[in-house]
Amino acid sequence: MTGRSRDTKAIPRAGLLIFTALILSTLPGAFTGQTIPAEKQDVPVLAEIYNVRSYTHPNYTRIVLDIGVLREYVWNDTRSPSEITVDVQNTVLNPIVPETVPLSGSGYIRGIRIAQKNPTTVRLSIEADLDRVKRYQVFNLFDPFRIVIDIFPKEAPAGPSLTTPPPAGKTPKPAQPARGGYSLARQLGLGVRTVVLDPGHGGSDPGCLIPNGPMEKDLTLDLALKLKAILEAETDLAVVLTRETDIHVPLENRTVVANQRKADLFISIHVNAFKLKSRQGIETFFLNFNPDPAVNELAAKENATTTKTMGEMESIIKRIVQNSRIIESRELAQKIQANLVSYLGRRYTNVKNLGAKGGPFWTLLGSEMPSILVEVAHLSNPEEGARLQNPAFRQSAARGIFEGIKAYIESLGKG
Repeated sequence: MTGRSRDTKAIPRAGLLIFTALILSTLPGAFTGQTIPAEKQDVPVLAEIYNVRSYTHPNYTRIVLDIGVLREYVWNDTRSPSEITVDVQNTVLNPIVPETVPLSGSGYIRGIRIAQKNPTTVRLSIEADLDRVKRYQVFNLFDPFRIVIDIFPKEAPAGPSLTTPPPAGKTPKPAQPARGGYSLARQLGLGVRTVVLDPGHGGSDPGCLIPNGPMEKDLTLDLALKLKAILEAETDLAVVLTRETDIHVPLENRTVVANQRKADLFISIHVNAFKLKSRQGIETFFLNFNPDPAVNELAAKENATTTKTMGEMESIIKRIVQNSRIIESRELAQKIQANLVSYLGRRYTNVKNLGAKGGPFWTLLGSEMPSILVEVAHLSNPEEGARLQNPAFRQSAARGIFEGIKAYIESLGKG
């Protein structure tokens, strides 16, 4: 199931190639002429295109669409306008993906655009000078599923350097030691420029909920948007959300978004729920194992939507054990936990500190930066559930998390 190279000399004006994902013979009525009643037809599940990447190499340009879920796609090229298009079926475009994709060092490609063509199809448009293109190929890769477009020019471009110097910063200060000492990040004087906020759940996954009350997915999105607004207003950090609307983002893909954006911090925002209604408080997690039964119960609920299997257990355990970011993730979790509890405690009574601790959460696995998951309060607790439904409380919670992020950056000597 791979694409084929295209020689532009042989491209017909309306040339069309179709990639078919999965075998059609498994579909009911595919070759029988049978008509499936509308009420029995499955509504297609829309996968999410959550990132577009581009690289200019000395001999070709590569453009990658990150989807994570197997999907059919169609590609075509035209001379007027001179462009290559790729239509991905049964997909929606994540709001964090910009409409235009930056590209440097490629004179034969003028621009890259991506947009929602219709409610179930996303179109990638590559404005290419086909007279200067020798050939191109469109194919897919797996784990996670992604579509790759390689474009080869007739002459290799000179192209500028792909690296640019970092912007001038504030007067440098030495980093403070974390509780585990001076981590490699602190020894190297690394700072923070990009933060990815991950509103928990979304789409078909509501998270926890209460009768006649809000759903976790709506509360976490509102919290993340409030926090984003504070960060953008009071810092020069770049802030990206894994979702800005009520759409489903697979657990395994959330840190992929952060990795692709080369984020420096990943913060997943959740609200808690337990069978024991009296349980309340705030807790923050970093990726690690934990013998606490309450943590294990919470991890089981938060990880319920993963598609991974038992056969992958050994590799998953190794990835957690070998996680080199535990020191910085723990430090970030402790700063956010302390500041969130302190800020809310000055405005509300009975704010319980459940601490910062390790936990085996899928949404943190695979990140290439310090990553934490914060459980802001318990929706299942009557007192905290009522507070969560109040926008003023969510604004205060967002401010508390912001204070924790600021304290963490200051500990790096970069605040």
